[in-house]
Amino acid sequence: MVLLVAGAYLAIKVSHLLLPKVGLLIRPYDETAAAEMERQKRAQTISAVLQKFATVVVVLITGLMLLGELNVNTTPILTSLGVVGVALGFGAQQLVGDLIAGFFNIFENQIRVGDVAVINGTAGHVQEIRLRTTVLRAFDGTVHVFRNGSINTLSNMTKGYSYYVVDLGVAYKEDIDRVCGVIREVVAEMQTDATHGPSILEPVEILGVDDFADSAVIVKLRIKTLPIKQWDVGREFRRRLKYRFDKEGIEIPFPHRSIYFGEASRPFHVHVQDAAEQLAASAQPGGTTATNS
Repeated sequence: MVLLVAGAYLAIKVSHLLLPKVGLLIRPYDETAAAEMERQKRAQTISAVLQKFATVVVVLITGLMLLGELNVNTTPILTSLGVVGVALGFGAQQLVGDLIAGFFNIFENQIRVGDVAVINGTAGHVQEIRLRTTVLRAFDGTVHVFRNGSINTLSNMTKGYSYYVVDLGVAYKEDIDRVCGVIREVVAEMQTDATHGPSILEPVEILGVDDFADSAVIVKLRIKTLPIKQWDVGREFRRRLKYRFDKEGIEIPFPHRSIYFGEASRPFHVHVQDAAEQLAASAQPGGTTATNS
């Protein structure tokens, strides 16, 4: 019995050491850094699920073997487990649905541990993917747990690559072509930077004038980055662009409000009454003489 327990412990340890190597069997779709990041995410997700599955299998087999060593007939137990399994299949359809949905989420590569995703309208960092549940941690630290069978909408914000999209407002008096040239120069400088350059996959894509707002012309642009790097690149881009606009004298408009301290307007009927009195006064002889003089 001691040997069985020791063998089970050793089997679990070996499986936990070998299963993370499953990533070696997953080939990236190309030689880029983004493809390698995708491979690592998928390998981490699949190996975590396989480790838990292997632990459960080893524990069940070891338990049955221990019962056999104790001269306990395991046939009725296996039969009972089969009946219980069938009963659970009918009574716990929600649980079965969660397991099936979790299986497809993992092996269809919809989301992986390390992604940033929006599940049922809630955004967060994917911390754990189980066969039954998926765990998100929001930016404020809140942990959200979703049953896989209850996931109706799923948006992966960091699969393959990401875009940082900017709606940039500039004053109406500015030369739009000059503004676009400055934007390209700022992003080109970032691409040569040792810190942010490797995260930018392509030159900036300026889509053009997107809107005429109340006090600004809106120029839409986007920067293609490695997954999850779009926010770091975007914050640095905005910081550098603000300094560059100040240097070039390009105005970023902000809302203005005018305050009037004059007298309040009189009602319309008062204006009509005053006009009538003036007209009557001018029609009188004395009033006409005074006016002519």
